[in-house]
Amino acid sequence: MTDIKEPLIPVVGVVTDIRIDTPDVKTFRVVTPEGKKAFEHKPGQCAMLSIPGVGEAMFSITSSPTNTEFMEFSIKKCGCVTEWLHSMEVGQQITIRGPYGRPFPVDTDFAGHDMLFIAGGIGLAPLRSVINYCRHYRDRYGKIDIVYGSRSMQDLVDYKEIIDEWAKDTGVNVYLTIDREQPEWDGHVGFVPNYVKELGFSTDKIAVLCGPPIMIKFTLAGLQELGFDKTQVYTTMELRMKCGIGKCGRCNIGAKYVCKDGPVFRCDEIDELPDEY
Repeated sequence: MTDIKEPLIPVVGVVTDIRIDTPDVKTFRVVTPEGKKAFEHKPGQCAMLSIPGVGEAMFSITSSPTNTEFMEFSIKKCGCVTEWLHSMEVGQQITIRGPYGRPFPVDTDFAGHDMLFIAGGIGLAPLRSVINYCRHYRDRYGKIDIVYGSRSMQDLVDYKEIIDEWAKDTGVNVYLTIDREQPEWDGHVGFVPNYVKELGFSTDKIAVLCGPPIMIKFTLAGLQELGFDKTQVYTTMELRMKCGIGKCGRCNIGAKYVCKDGPVFRCDEIDELPDEY
């Protein structure tokens, strides 16, 4: 295991597997040249991936810390760095550094509770690490409900893992939805916030949200309609992160730095941020 004492010093990573999840999302498996995991992390933390001469960007580590062999990153093609990553082949090298950010409180606030995970689109990627951590330590948590939606059936990230593994676990319920009807889809059709209200979850659980800002806004409102308090709801804002160590100021909102005080926030903590957020 590589021991990173200086968070700005990268290590070399080798891409050993590339999985095509959706038309614009690929999952990259990364190890060191020695075939080991680059460093330890906790659910919800991020890493900086860099292509020398091209650029760098912050991404959620989507594999669980319980995976001791490699790290994975599910990346949506949406810019210069991500387009370059999507053009990579197995065996190519990148640099990686981290981990960065405050993780989800899986061993404290989440322990002993029923869990409700709600994701939209690529928003499932940051939650995959937490979900698989809870599945690995199954006896530490109560019932697990997962609500996940995307634009279409083809845009559902990690669909095979969801169907073949998550949905078959004891005590785990998976609810999938897509925005519009498709001939080959016989599941639920509709937007995630409405589906959450339709399912009508009881409030004796912790909820974790991730997805487009508009989805989070309306899902949080729906949870409050069901009786959830904001202190029961967590989300992650890793898209705001830049340097990862609170030096560049790009993620500074009022007295908070998303990279140092987050990216994981309880929703009542978000209310303390200035209106500009």
